[in-house]
Amino acid sequence: MGLPGDMIKEVTLSPASVAANTSAEEAFTMQGLQLNDVILSVIKPTAQAGIGIVGWRVSAANTLAITFMNSTGLAVVPTASEVYKVAVARLS
Repeated sequence: MGLPGDMIKEVTLSPASVAANTSAEEAFTMQGLQLNDVILSVIKPTAQAGIGIVGWRVSAANTLAITFMNSTGLAVVPTASEVYKVAVARLS
């Protein structure tokens, strides 16, 4: 059981390349997000060698920021056009 105002949203994302052995935050439009929303989790639908999601936040209204990590020695592009699940808590 979640908090009042909890919701699961889906958003199709095509992240940019993540440089070797680093992490990078990328911002995506996600209609309906409010500045006081709390992102509880972001789930990438497929596993991808070397790529992990290590952070997330609402960086502005309607904007989801996700930090991707690349643990390989080469740049990696997270799979394009995947539908991510985002758990959001709306605080009043």
